[in-house]
Amino acid sequence: MITLTAFRSVPPFVQGLVRDLRVRWALEEAGLPYKQNLLALGDHKAPSYRALQPFGQVPVIEDGTLTLFETGAIVLHIADKSSALLPSNLEARERAKAWVFAALNSLEPAVANLALIDLFHANDEWAKLRRPGAEEFTKMRLNEIGDWIGDKNYLEGDAFTAGDLMTATVLRILRHTQLVTSHPVLGPYLQRCEARPAFQRALSAQMAVFAQNAA
Repeated sequence: MITLTAFRSVPPFVQGLVRDLRVRWALEEAGLPYKQNLLALGDHKAPSYRALQPFGQVPVIEDGTLTLFETGAIVLHIADKSSALLPSNLEARERAKAWVFAALNSLEPAVANLALIDLFHANDEWAKLRRPGAEEFTKMRLNEIGDWIGDKNYLEGDAFTAGDLMTATVLRILRHTQLVTSHPVLGPYLQRCEARPAFQRALSAQMAVFAQNAA
């Protein structure tokens, strides 16, 4: 059985956003059971954990003798175990993988930069000067994704894939704004993704951990 390492507790403003949610969602979509290894405050700095994750971040999975970090790698590993996240058609499968990388490399840097400004540096003078440009660039990326989706249900048509899972979790980072919810394409797209039973189970599992370990 896969073991998922995640944080035992995090500040309220990031609950529901911590990246182990991506892994939980993938496991739920694939119908794979898992157990949890929960890190207490400071555990991520321990040499034993750095031997698994060199940056001290979460998540990490252990699947037999394999240890993996980085959500893109983990989600694709899980997806390879099930047809739920990667199509059987070779070309469609490769395109789904491409969207995983697009979410991480083309979309998330812009989204995360804006979130960093808003959530951690809102009162800093440099951030006030930088924010308009950061928002404009983020809007451009959002519009590009929205234009691609158009009237499709998901990125590549009617089939939900690992690429949609990763894209949706990146879009959720902007929940403190209306940039996604007010977008005519991305708002409904994110709602479709979040309405999936597997996502609801994954979110409930993560939030249950935080509730059980609340100070």
